[in-house]
Amino acid sequence: MAAPGAPSGPGARNADAGHSPSLGSPAPAAAPGDATSAEPEPATDRTRSVQRTGSDRTPSAVRQTGSDRKAPAPRRGAADPVKALMHRHRELCARAVDPLEIAAGLEAHGITDRTAARFRHRDVFSLAEEMYARASRDGDAPTPTPPDAPRVRAGWVLLTLLPGALCAAAVSAVHLTDGRSRLLAAAAGLCAVILALRAALRRGPLSRTDAGRPGPRPGAARGRTAPWVLWLAGYSLLGDGLLHSAVTGGPHALPTGTADGPWPLTAAPVLALTAACAPAAWLAHLLTARARRRLASSRVLEDFATAVRPLLLGTFALFLVVLAVLLAVSATLLGEPAPYAETLTLGALLFLARLLTVHGFTYAPSVVLAATAALQVAALASVLISRLPGCGLLATPVETLVTTWNAGSVPALACAVGALALLVHATRKLTRASAHAPQEPSR
Repeated sequence: MAAPGAPSGPGARNADAGHSPSLGSPAPAAAPGDATSAEPEPATDRTRSVQRTGSDRTPSAVRQTGSDRKAPAPRRGAADPVKALMHRHRELCARAVDPLEIAAGLEAHGITDRTAARFRHRDVFSLAEEMYARASRDGDAPTPTPPDAPRVRAGWVLLTLLPGALCAAAVSAVHLTDGRSRLLAAAAGLCAVILALRAALRRGPLSRTDAGRPGPRPGAARGRTAPWVLWLAGYSLLGDGLLHSAVTGGPHALPTGTADGPWPLTAAPVLALTAACAPAAWLAHLLTARARRRLASSRVLEDFATAVRPLLLGTFALFLVVLAVLLAVSATLLGEPAPYAETLTLGALLFLARLLTVHGFTYAPSVVLAATAALQVAALASVLISRLPGCGLLATPVETLVTTWNAGSVPALACAVGALALLVHATRKLTRASAHAPQEPSR
């Protein structure tokens, strides 16, 4: 029995709290029949009932149940966003050999630094590092090797040489024939060159499949460039003579010795451009091989862009040098003047457009080529419309260019503006790691 005057009830429990087993000291053994030995059990039941019913939340009850309330983990308001992103790109994370490859794949799917900020990362590469660190991998599986550049094959080498050879044969046939035979030779040669160019662009380094890109990038708008390329090539063959004839008032004012018909033909630019298909393919192959080698060795996106930018500009400059040599040779063989400004700007425009198309950027080349062709059409139309009463001012800009320089200055200026726009666009797009990373297989 309890001694007289001894505290009982909650006061006794608070007094004995210092001897609780939870503090590491054993509780004293209670004598049989001691009233204090039976007190904790009802209090514990009462505490549990308070937790279940949520009523009678007195301060003492809150202090007694505080240790019990640490057990439940706080509920999160939303799922892990990075984990959801990893699930969406699980194949990319599984085969990536470094964070840069994951960053390249994320960029290819339209994830920018602004999007990475939603995942609480400063840029795409920081987000890729977390995804690479959290990706589950099999330690016993062999490490995948970085993608290699496409190999040099005899098939695409011959295909790239075919357009120039067929164009040379067609030009020779036109010069050796006359009358209806010349017309048939020109038509047959034109069809043969178009088919050869189409075959060369469907295989080899100038094709999207050879660069690992079966089509435009995910989410990218499709663009058609074939009609505009045909117009630009046709204008380089016939446009200068037509424009000069329109500005001077008719075929009677054409330069002597250059006209076989209503206006002269300039075959040297077309022959040089078709012959440049082979060096363009080789340079595109070189760019792809060097860029993928940099992709395998770089660990930061800025380092990759810094290394690829001079490679891209050097490839572009080397193509212009080769094209200038081919134009000089073609003009010498055909006995024609070499329009360097017009041919080099047109070659630069077509080469940059094809490089962007090969790497999946199809919209900008289509828009720029269409705008360049529209400028050439507008120049011809303005001269013809100026013959109407009251419309003489429309042809003033074109007539000024033609009289100051020559008829080739108009297409040269239009192609130079388009080539400059594509060069700026290419230095932004083709220096990204995502432009040279293989595309994820479509589902």
